[in-house]
Amino acid sequence: MLSVLESAAKLGNIKENDYISLKYPEKELQVSLPIVMDDGSVKVFEGYRVQHSNVRGAYKGGIRYHQDADLDEVKALAAWMSFKCAIADIPYGGGKGGIKVDPATLSKGELERLTRTYTAAIAPIIGPDKDIPAPDVNTNGEIMGWIVDTYSKITGKYQPGVVTGKPAVLGGSLGRPEATGRGCMLAARELMKRENKTLKGLRVSIQGNGNVGGIAAQLLHDEGAIIVAISDVSGAVFNPKGLDITNILKFSRERKLLKDYGDPTFLGGKEGNHALLTVDCDMLLPAALENQITAENAMQIRAKYIVEGANGPTTVEADKILNERGVIIVPDVLANAGGVIVSYFEWLQNLSCYYWSLEEVNAKLEVQMVKAFANVYNTAVSLKSTYRM
Repeated sequence: MLSVLESAAKLGNIKENDYISLKYPEKELQVSLPIVMDDGSVKVFEGYRVQHSNVRGAYKGGIRYHQDADLDEVKALAAWMSFKCAIADIPYGGGKGGIKVDPATLSKGELERLTRTYTAAIAPIIGPDKDIPAPDVNTNGEIMGWIVDTYSKITGKYQPGVVTGKPAVLGGSLGRPEATGRGCMLAARELMKRENKTLKGLRVSIQGNGNVGGIAAQLLHDEGAIIVAISDVSGAVFNPKGLDITNILKFSRERKLLKDYGDPTFLGGKEGNHALLTVDCDMLLPAALENQITAENAMQIRAKYIVEGANGPTTVEADKILNERGVIIVPDVLANAGGVIVSYFEWLQNLSCYYWSLEEVNAKLEVQMVKAFANVYNTAVSLKSTYRM
């Protein structure tokens, strides 16, 4: 994050005095979370909430549950949120939260107790006009519901606007679960327009098939793209002629892993996930975790276009190699901004107690994404720079 910031400032001839504060988060909170496990034992988990900048409005950013989460990661993600909200032109600053835990090892009861304890620990610094969390890696609408309930009990009044990404019955916005994936599809479409092409017939490889990758896969398929590879934690499936993506996603929604899909082209485990990045395709859409495209595999990537669905999937070293090779990258802070844009819509609906139709949400999202892409594209052309810079 810091490396990209310095490079961009140099390119834009921006003096350090004018951006130095963005190199440091405004607040960092680290908390210990003792939880009674189902067997009666007590385990202590580590949690974080980082507030990077509120110069444009309340802090905004997701909460991730992951065994590799740490303070440095959360700080970088919080900073990226500040830039993402500015690029999307919504009145938020950047924040991020996390708990160092593998949620797959917890029962539902343990997960709920952990979430409620974490909410109580960060409650003094969050709120609808201060800091508004949302789902991220391994968190979802149900977890956001637990946060709303806990925070409302602590403050003594129902406050659905404390988080976004809630279920619709709790004040969530229609279209929010699909928003990040839909934003990726729109970013891919806008990129193809600038390249005088369309999505029809475009061969796409997608790392991850959750709320981002899976939704993007279906929407790209609906626009005529050919999905040649897709993966989950168990590995990837690949077919150079195109996958039956609708059937694969239906299979995954039943909480089944791709290793059990029965496809003869299955590539197992981490190796499969990494192999998917280098298959023969026109566009690569990394929609899993950060640091997937590295100096080690950047030379093997055959895609001409990369649309970053995940946060920080490309390392600085890989970015340099890919730029030198002429690969065009739509960076995460633009490509996956659909989620925070519709989070903003959800927050507006909560504050006004007036809710929009799905068609209204999707139409407003498209307007915002198209405008953001045009701004970035025009700036890149004028500065003769990459989209990321």
